[in-house]
Amino acid sequence: MMEPHGPAEISWTHLETPLGPMVAAATAQGLCLLTFAEEAAEALARLRRYIPGPVIDRWHPLLEQTQEELTQYFTGQRRTFSVPLLAPGTPFERRVWSELLRIPYGETRSYKEIAAAIGRPGAMRAVGLANGRNRIAIIIPCHRVIQHDGRLGGYGGGIGRKEYLLDLERRARAQTEAPPSGGENPAQA
Repeated sequence: MMEPHGPAEISWTHLETPLGPMVAAATAQGLCLLTFAEEAAEALARLRRYIPGPVIDRWHPLLEQTQEELTQYFTGQRRTFSVPLLAPGTPFERRVWSELLRIPYGETRSYKEIAAAIGRPGAMRAVGLANGRNRIAIIIPCHRVIQHDGRLGGYGGGIGRKEYLLDLERRARAQTEAPPSGGENPAQA
C-alpha cells in the first residue's frame, strides 16, 4: 500500500458488481478508490484533498485489473487482490488499513482486536473511524471488522452489503475446506 507523491491524474470509471454499481479510481501509482456509487461523490472529494490533479473519466489498466479481480472475488475464485493500492490517509488510518489487509478471507476481527494488533488497545473508536474512512472497499476488507460481541457493526455500503460479503466469503471458504464428496471414505478403507 503506497502513499501519493504530489499531483497525479486520476482516472475513474463505473464497475458493475452483484452488490450494485461501484466507482473505481486509479492513478499511475495504484488504485485509490473503490466505493459504492451512491458514496462516490463524497469519497472522490475527500480523495482529492490527498491527490491534487485532474479527474478524468477514462479507462486505465489498473481499473481493468480491478474489474477482473472483483469478478473473480464475487465468483469465489479470488481470496486476495494483487492490484497495487494507493491509500492516502493519516499514519493511524494507514496502520489500521494495513492491519485490515491481514484479516484472512472468510474470517472477522473485532475493532478491539484491530486496536490491540496495531498497539493501541484503547483506540477501538478511532479504529472504527479509520475503518469508515477506508476508500478502497472490499479490497481493503473493512467489511471483515465486527463488534466485540459478534454484532456486525456499521459498514459504509450498508449492513446488507456487509452481510452479503461475509456470507460470500464463508460459503466460498467452506467449499474449498470441505472434504471431497462422493467416492470412498478414507476412514472406512
